[in-house]
Amino acid sequence: MVVVIGIVAPSLRGFFHGRNLDNEARQFLSLTRYGRSRAIAEGLPVDLWINPARSSYGLQGVSGYTETQTNPMVYQLDESVQVTVSAPPSLLTRSNYWTQTTPRVGTMTKIRFQPDGFISDNSPENIYFRQPELGSEVWISKNPSHMKYEIESSPSQKSGN
Repeated sequence: MVVVIGIVAPSLRGFFHGRNLDNEARQFLSLTRYGRSRAIAEGLPVDLWINPARSSYGLQGVSGYTETQTNPMVYQLDESVQVTVSAPPSLLTRSNYWTQTTPRVGTMTKIRFQPDGFISDNSPENIYFRQPELGSEVWISKNPSHMKYEIESSPSQKSGN
């Protein structure tokens, strides 16, 4: 029994570390869906900020539109998981107060969910969750309709299938 546990234990450790990556990506994706729903329901923009330097992200209603609380939510990434963000596309956006956001503030990047259900044009196209010690990553990409983010396969996973 001890020999079997000695052989199986290293494999299980890798399995559970891989689950951390999937759990973080799914939690982030759920937060994007909640942010969009909240923006629509409350009729005000909601920002989902990502701070790769501090391994954290969170959601907050944009202040200044109502006198209500913005109800910030903050999440800390598992220590084995890293997050990086692609630069938002360089294109001219509509002149609309809802879309005006500074996508990067220092090391933070923001995704803005607008009250009409769309994601701001200044929001990043891709968010990457990685576990360097396992060589694993999960991509979260903006849907072509600019209405939501989705989990996508990385190029290494696509070529392997």
